[in-house]
Amino acid sequence: MFAAGGPHEHSPPGRPKGAQPTYRAAQRRTTVTPCLGRGPGDASPVSASLQCQQQAFALAITAEGDWTGLLRPSSDGKPPLLHLYRHAYRSRLTEALRENYPVLHRVLGDKEFDRVAAAFVTACPSRRPSIRWFGDELAVYLEREPQQIPHPALIDLVRMEWALGIAFDGAEAPVLRVNALTQLPAEDWPALRFRPHPTLALLYLDWAVEALWSAVSADPEADTDPPEALPHHLLVWRRDQRTQWRSVTDEEAELLAACLTGKPFAELCAAAVERHGDQAAASVAGFLRAWVESGMLSGLQ
Repeated sequence: MFAAGGPHEHSPPGRPKGAQPTYRAAQRRTTVTPCLGRGPGDASPVSASLQCQQQAFALAITAEGDWTGLLRPSSDGKPPLLHLYRHAYRSRLTEALRENYPVLHRVLGDKEFDRVAAAFVTACPSRRPSIRWFGDELAVYLEREPQQIPHPALIDLVRMEWALGIAFDGAEAPVLRVNALTQLPAEDWPALRFRPHPTLALLYLDWAVEALWSAVSADPEADTDPPEALPHHLLVWRRDQRTQWRSVTDEEAELLAACLTGKPFAELCAAAVERHGDQAAASVAGFLRAWVESGMLSGLQ
């Protein structure tokens, strides 16, 4: 079941690269903080009071806090229907999780996925102005609460799906070309450092979930076997408006990880000496060429 070999392509259905994502990207985190009163230069009493009400209302919805005094009773004297807002909030976040984890949704089914989503929303409420990024903590949450899922391999499936989504929506960047390297003088090579493409991610997985992801992506009703335990590394990136992924050996993963942390070519070769002796430079150059031809590197530092 382990997906080896060349890169695999993936484009999320219904949303071509370059189209606006369902949830617009946002780069800063926000949290609801308590209203602490006014100080010199603060907003007017009216705006400060409105801010306090907005914060209290948000807490009443997202954290099911005290709503006393926030809403008027209905005309017949019944309490405000705050539960409608709470339901809408949780439903919207569950919908966001379904979009970010379509294969996990298909594997679990509606009922089980919604149960996991409800527990996750309670434990890890949204803290960003855009829910496009809601769900980035799901793998960590499931590691902490493994009883929420029927098989531990689904945690790795979550990691893979999130990386594919991030790669699809990642920033545009130029790619390094082979001819840019072949034109460099030999004396420049030892100090060369490489800049990764911003969509590139190197994942460590404990289970061979690639076959499960491929089968269920192609056919939501696919009859699949549980993934096999198989510690390995997975590369995810985007090239030519399509996300790519492929599994890699430990040797390639170690060299690429060193490359991504800014190690120069000379140090990459030194790390390969134990395996390849005096052929270390040629071996590293072979990996480097494959990375460049695949569009994983963006340039030289």
